[in-house]
Amino acid sequence: MTDTQTIPAFPRMEATITPTTDGRATGVLVVNGVPMPFEEGSEDDIRRTILTSVRGTAEQMHRAVRLTTHDRYGTQTLSVSPSGVTEPLTDLDQTDAIAAAPAADIPAAPAATDAALAPVSAVASPVEQAAAPVAAPSADEPPATRRAARQSFLTREEVEEPATQGIRGTLSRIGIRMSPSEAERRERGWSRMVSQHWPGPRTIAILNGKGGVGKTMTTIALSSVFARYGGAGVLAWDNNQTRGTLGWSTEQGPHDASILDLLPQVDRLLGTGAQSADLAHYVHHQTRDRYDVLRSKPEVLATQQRFDATTVDSIHAVASKFYRLVFIDSGNDETDPMWVRALERANQIVVPTIGEAKAAESAALLLEGLAERGGHFADLADKAVVVVSKHKHDLPDAELTRMASGFQGLARDVVTIPYDKGLGADVINYGGLRADTQRAWLAAGAAVAGGL
Repeated sequence: MTDTQTIPAFPRMEATITPTTDGRATGVLVVNGVPMPFEEGSEDDIRRTILTSVRGTAEQMHRAVRLTTHDRYGTQTLSVSPSGVTEPLTDLDQTDAIAAAPAADIPAAPAATDAALAPVSAVASPVEQAAAPVAAPSADEPPATRRAARQSFLTREEVEEPATQGIRGTLSRIGIRMSPSEAERRERGWSRMVSQHWPGPRTIAILNGKGGVGKTMTTIALSSVFARYGGAGVLAWDNNQTRGTLGWSTEQGPHDASILDLLPQVDRLLGTGAQSADLAHYVHHQTRDRYDVLRSKPEVLATQQRFDATTVDSIHAVASKFYRLVFIDSGNDETDPMWVRALERANQIVVPTIGEAKAAESAALLLEGLAERGGHFADLADKAVVVVSKHKHDLPDAELTRMASGFQGLARDVVTIPYDKGLGADVINYGGLRADTQRAWLAAGAAVAGGL
């Protein structure tokens, strides 16, 4: 046992770090009930300042002290010595420490704060499935071949990377190698899920028959996640002939081309001489988020760009030739031939909604209707991902959770997204979102990847 396992619980020291935006945060260190706030700065700087302050207390007391931290990665309990050596305390360590302390010094368990909670999400299942161990063959079954009977000389041992996030990440960067927290391991699992490349192209349709529920926002966020983590070959396609606004919410390339300009070139692009770079004439590359956008032309009336199912077939043939992932942003008319054909072409659907009863009911009716149609449509409903976004800053988290729980049994996964004013910007930039919002969209991406 180390001497940190017998450190008394007094003084009571708790640090809370609350993210703001762009990697910045505020912090407060509470010592025996007295708060010491820190001005807004980078998360790493605030963690270092807190550790320096706690080390000063340890030097004054001539012994190691215990620090409990709460941040967006969870709760950690550490021992900080006068020499600056910082070690995590295990559950056993904490039990021993409390047992060694006078009864009056035992602190009450800290209440969870909003800042310490990760985004509510129901996407653990795909990650758990990816990490599930493979059942070993029964010992009673003899090996089928000599090769199966011997142990291979080749092993695949993988060393886990040290922590990069939270207080553990700060310690790793100053030379104290720390293993990642469970929250960081879960996030790494999501990253691996969305970084995969599947054999053959995949099409994901973003659908809800009601407007204003976040279809375009969801298309942008998911395209960003898969392109940032998995690399190029991601297309966001505005499949809407009635004022589709995907182009208005994304960067414009050095031209103003739309689907109207691409359609006459379909045969040429499907020919053997066409190259992927030829598409740069018709799509708009997102320089920060690394995916391409195929715009509709919302400035003209629907009568001037009346498309049908064959239009979708033509565009989809080009898209699936040059892109590995195609995200289709749909309109609101569930009877539109373009809407129906996009559904028929989809490998998976994502149904976005907001924390509003009418929007949630529309999403539920869509899923129920698809299930009743059977066949391919029922399969899409069974493995659908529902994304419930907090569209107002004052919407109670409990209400968002209640709405999300209402989709259990209707879809494979349900993910909630916290409020972020960056999602309402004129041009949505994934890098401009808060860290907890990015993590929530990464979780949503992992849920989608679980169905591909």
